[in-house]
Amino acid sequence: MEKVNVQEKLELFSDHWRPKVVGELNGQHVKLVKFQGAFVWHDHKEEDEMFLVVRGAFRMEFRDGSVELREGEFLIVPRGVEHRPVAEEEVAVMLFEPAGIKHTGDVESELTVREIEWV
Repeated sequence: MEKVNVQEKLELFSDHWRPKVVGELNGQHVKLVKFQGAFVWHDHKEEDEMFLVVRGAFRMEFRDGSVELREGEFLIVPRGVEHRPVAEEEVAVMLFEPAGIKHTGDVESELTVREIEWV
């Protein structure tokens, strides 16, 4: 057993839209990601995702509305729901999602990461 310091892990990278795995439990990855700007519209047919804001704020857009999230708040996006995170300024987010999930769903873009790195 080893503790994880979230702030120290966040200092190890500066790239946006490239999640890093920091832990694993029960087939789920705990990831940290920084982002700014708008991501691609996508969904996950079989997986739910949880977004917990560690630092900053962002808006999760849906085709029929949006949810504003601030530091200390989280949102669970149910499987099959099309969504797109948008951050006006850099935000740091912790993700809880099944290991092996493709972060852009079935959408291929320049933001698609093929191999998720551990930090």
